[in-house]
Amino acid sequence: MPLRFLYILSDLLFYPTYYLIGYRRKVVRENLQNSFPEKSLDEIISIEKRFYRHFCDYMMESIKQVSFSIEEIMARAEVKNIELINERFAQGRSVIMLLGHYGNWEWYTSMIGRQKEILVAQVYRRLKNRNMDRLFLKIRSVYNTINIEKNTVFRELVVIKKKKQQILVGLLSDQTPSRNNLIYWTKFLNQDTSVLVGAERIATKLDFDVYYMDVQKVARGRYTAEVKLISNDPANTPEFEITEKYARYMEQTILRDPAFWLWTHRRWKHKPPHTN
Repeated sequence: MPLRFLYILSDLLFYPTYYLIGYRRKVVRENLQNSFPEKSLDEIISIEKRFYRHFCDYMMESIKQVSFSIEEIMARAEVKNIELINERFAQGRSVIMLLGHYGNWEWYTSMIGRQKEILVAQVYRRLKNRNMDRLFLKIRSVYNTINIEKNTVFRELVVIKKKKQQILVGLLSDQTPSRNNLIYWTKFLNQDTSVLVGAERIATKLDFDVYYMDVQKVARGRYTAEVKLISNDPANTPEFEITEKYARYMEQTILRDPAFWLWTHRRWKHKPPHTN
């Protein structure tokens, strides 16, 4: 089906998703109100509705990805100043690219920095629903991207490094850490927030450069992203500096237009020790 037809389905899907089923609407409303206490209820509802419309678009775009060529995806998901990481590849470096659940992360994590001699991998968290898990693994593998389950990522990257194979790893690091991994806390969107430190630890131990991909939605089905340096000397970067820089970049991306972040996550279900 052409994408324009899928967008018609997206428009139709919005009404039952938002009004009838109200998919996680309570979570979305609470997240938005806590993140933007200065905004009125009308402003919150406006962002909320735009989010659900975008969320329906994201679902249709992700399905369409299966039949898109890599050229079509790269035309719709532009990456600016990709030469920053290409220069590091030319020097024999491997790279971790940090992103968030913003815009269409499936498009970006599936094709970022396509290189003939560079492995491209993305780290994923297994979905509880097996059918959905298989579907998204198929979507994410359509451009020969390697999918690495988060519990085995360090072990597999060690093997790749020992083989002296360069790799670009896409990591979505805005998820909620498990209760056993509440290591680093910062202020994020007006709330005490624990941030995943896995990317920083991998980069430090394996000596991988770390960059951030700042995504913007410029039109329906059109995105642009700018590559930003976080650290190209992780071993000598102070502890948690990489994690904190990521949090600040991610916050700036969201604040530019909050409607395109994945507000359905129960992002703040954990509280820092001093509030318990």
